[in-house]
Amino acid sequence: MTEFSLGLSGIGMIRMKTDSGDCDGVSCLRGAHVPMAHRRLAILTTILLLAAIPLLAAPNFSGTWKLNTAKSDFGQMPAPDSMTRTIKHDEPTLKIHTKQSGQMGEMEMDSTYTTDGKESSNQMMGNEVKSTAKWDGDTLVIDSKGKFGDNDFTMNQKWVLAADGKTMTVTQKFSSSMGEGEAKLLLEKQ
Repeated sequence: MTEFSLGLSGIGMIRMKTDSGDCDGVSCLRGAHVPMAHRRLAILTTILLLAAIPLLAAPNFSGTWKLNTAKSDFGQMPAPDSMTRTIKHDEPTLKIHTKQSGQMGEMEMDSTYTTDGKESSNQMMGNEVKSTAKWDGDTLVIDSKGKFGDNDFTMNQKWVLAADGKTMTVTQKFSSSMGEGEAKLLLEKQ
């Protein structure tokens, strides 16, 4: 009789109980006393568990986030007086409602992305913007392209959630026929 025991707290730690005694996954897999089918099952199970780890570790940006203007850097662009983002993140769907006020007046915008790299289309100030969002480790990378009037633009955003989940940093690089720029936004969870 052979039994398998897998512990998620110690991924890769496999205990097997065989007719010839207990052993850990490594010594059992090397030993001749475990049938080949059981060794294959143990190896396949370990591979599947290890493959699932990145999916389990993806940050979740859900919540209401307020811009900390003092800790943000907008470069040459005027900083907004206030900005709040309400995010619903149900992997792979990311829905964002942004409310902002500043020198350019007040604006609200809704955007939806999928983090699986598929293209999404959103409206920004009456203009269509096409984007792809995908994970690069724990960083969400959103690449967008669109047009404002006669000016084409591209934007690259990198979203990083702090380990404590209380702050999010969004770095933006944008380019258009009018020039290039960078911004760093620090948002705090409310």
